[in-house]
This record gives sequence, C-alpha cells and structure tokens, in this order.
Amino acid sequence: MKILDFYRISPASANKVAAEKVDKTYKRQRMQTFIAATLGYALYYVCRLSMGVMKQPIIDAGLLNATQLGIIGACLYWSYAVGKLVNGFLADSANIKRFMATGIIISVAMNFIMGVLGVGALGGTIANSALFISFCVFWAINGWAQSMGAPASIVSLSRWFPIKTRGTYYGIFSASHNIGEGLSFIFVGSIVAAFGWKWGFFGAAMAGLLGFVLIMLCFHDNPDSKGLPPIEVLSGEKTQEEYDATHESDALAAKDAQMAQRLETKQMQRAVIKNPGVWILALSSAFMYMSRYAINEWGTIFLQEAKGYDLAGAAAIIGVNPIFGIIGTVVSGWLSDVLFKGDRKYPAFVAGLLEAVALALFLFGGPAKWINILAMVLFGVAIGVLISFLGGLMAVDLVPRKASGAALGIVGIASYAAAGLQNIVTGLLLDNHIVDGVHDFTYVSWFWLGAAIISFLLPILNWKRKQQII
Repeated sequence: MKILDFYRISPASANKVAAEKVDKTYKRQRMQTFIAATLGYALYYVCRLSMGVMKQPIIDAGLLNATQLGIIGACLYWSYAVGKLVNGFLADSANIKRFMATGIIISVAMNFIMGVLGVGALGGTIANSALFISFCVFWAINGWAQSMGAPASIVSLSRWFPIKTRGTYYGIFSASHNIGEGLSFIFVGSIVAAFGWKWGFFGAAMAGLLGFVLIMLCFHDNPDSKGLPPIEVLSGEKTQEEYDATHESDALAAKDAQMAQRLETKQMQRAVIKNPGVWILALSSAFMYMSRYAINEWGTIFLQEAKGYDLAGAAAIIGVNPIFGIIGTVVSGWLSDVLFKGDRKYPAFVAGLLEAVALALFLFGGPAKWINILAMVLFGVAIGVLISFLGGLMAVDLVPRKASGAALGIVGIASYAAAGLQNIVTGLLLDNHIVDGVHDFTYVSWFWLGAAIISFLLPILNWKRKQQII
C-alpha cells in the first residue's frame, strides 16, 4: 500500500496561495510544468531510439542480423504498447511527477546495462545468442519504462491548461518527439560514428539522466497540490461556487473526496473503451506509426545500403526529419485552435497526404542528397502534425478531460503494437531479400508506403463525430 500511496495523485494543499498571487503563481508553475514535460519527454526519446542508429554497425560486426534487430525493436514497442495502455489509465489518478521520473530513471539504467553488454560482446565474453536474448529482455523493460512518459505529460496538460488553449500547447509539447528524435540521430549518431555502437547506449543514458533532474526540479502534479484553485476555476470554465456545487454530491456520497473522484474517473474511462471514434483513431495512428518508425528505425540503414551513404551522412539526413517535425507540431495545435476552431480533421488529412508523398519521394526518388533532404523535410512536417493529431489530440477531443489518459492509452497500445509488428516484418523482408550481399528494400518500401496511405484515409470515418466540451 505504501507504494500505491507514493504514486497516488497529490491531495489539495492546506496552504492556499494568497488571492492576489494566484494568477502569477499559476502561470509560473504551469510554464515550469510545460517546459519540464516537453524537454523531459524529449530526453525520454533519446533513451528509446538510441538503437536506431546502431543497426548497421551491429550487423557489420557480425553480432546480430536484421531479423534479430527487428525482434529486439519489437520487444520494446510491444511492451511499450501494453504499458502505455496500463499507464494511461493509471496516470489519470497518479502523482504524475513521481510517475514520469520513475520511468526515465529505469530507461537510463536499461541503456547503461546494454552498453555494458555491448562492451562484453565486442570483447568476446558474451555469445551472440546470449547478447540477443539479453537485448530482448532489457529493451522490453525499457519499453515499459518509456510508456510512463507520455501519459504523465498529456495528463499534465489536462491538469494545468484550459480547454480553449489545449490544442496550442499540445502542439508545442508534441515537438518533444521531434527534439528527442533529432537528438537521437544527430547526438547518438555522432557518438556511434566516432567511438563505436556501444557508446551510443552510454550517451543516451547521460541524456536521460539530465531529463530525470529536470522532471524532479520543475514538473508539478496539479494546481490543487500547490495551494491553487482547481483548473476549472483557474481557467474561468467554472466559478469556485459552481465547482464546489458540482463536486458536493460526490463528496457526500463517499467517505472522502478522492474516492469519489477516482470513481468518477473510472466511469469515464469505461465510456472511452466503448467509444468507436477512439478506436478508429487508434487504428489510423497504428498505420501512421508503422511508416513513422520505419524511417526512425530503418531509415539510416536504408540510406547506407540502398543509396550508398556512410553512417554519419545517413544519420544527418534522417535527423532532418524530426527537426522540421517541430514546425509541424508547433503550428498544428495553434492552426487547429485558431483557424479551424478546434476542428482537427482537415489539417490531419492534408498532413497524411503530405506524409505519403514525402515517403514515396524518399523511397523511390534516387540517391541525390537534395532529394532525400527534401523528402525528410516534408516527412518531418507531416509526421509532426500527425503525431499531435492522430497520436493523441483527436482522441482526447472525443472524451471527457478526466479520461484523457485512457484515450491516450488506447491509441498508444495500437500505435506501438503496430510499430513492433513493422519492425519484425521489415527485418524478415530484408533478410529474405538479399542481392549480392546487400538487402533489397523493394518489398519493404511498398509495405511502408501502403501503411502511410491507409493511415490518412481511416480518420474520414470520424468526420461527423462531435468533440467533448468538458
């Protein structure tokens, strides 16, 4: 029970902030939380994608093949998928600061351990089969730890921001994916190119440790725990009297207010599970994640084998994608909130179409550097928008605020189950189509492109569904 109490949502503080200081204190702590969520989750990503730039060196060293690397990647995504569903539900009622900090410190430990295993494998003290099994186990643990980051971050937006600006801040927050991906390809890629693949894990662990410190110092659980009024009152959605009246019956019906709140949250979460609109978006996000992680996990090796780039050059080109993804994520939320009045469907459709065009250019456009950079620019912008919309916000819009973690969990389990499946299918297709000692990417390319096309067609089924306003 003590562990459960440690992770339980913080109760309202008895020490209330003076009325004249409420606005200033709220804005300061809200911004601290937002920055910590954005940068902290970006550093989560470095600990997740570190292996993406190590595939070719590991294959060249004769330690593992593409199928084995695909299975290892799938272990992370599948444990992440299950974890994101479970942790999405848990985060709605959790102390999100402690929740998020726990995830990243475990992820740091897993990257460090795998770096140590890499040293042993290169030194001949660990057999290839043992390395493969160990990598599967520790990468799966890393996947579960990684699943604690996004739910805590998204719930923080619901707890600290009003509905009318949530899309804008969600869009900016979603840039954390792109920042993390960029750091993975450029920072970790440079380390691997200079010192060897095992050092990529150590570099990722150092980045994750920095994220842990940031979360512990700046990430806050909820306004109530800081002596502030509830978010409904701070945002002007309700007066204090209206808020008290709404929750009075729950408080009288339960022995304590927290029990009533948890009961209400569970009822809303059950309704989310029965919402077909959420499942349509989950399936759409699943296909989008197939194409997204195809580039993140295999784009570097694709450029090396299919187009003749070296590791540093390939990693740099793939690193363009998340950098420009920041533009897509930041603009997407603001655009949908201001220009489309919270309606995400039209910008999501255009972004999906752009993603498919960019992917086709990358896969079939030839080896010229400018073509591949252009493709990654367009792909990054499109994926930036889609991560924000299909990857969470459009599903969150369909459910009540107190069940946002549950909606994110459903989308998450579908997305990362698909990402794991993509990893294995890609590895198998590559190992079964080798020409003159080099992987043939023809079948893989059509597989990736097909997933991208399906992903932007599915949300059309949701165009007539109404958003929740509470």
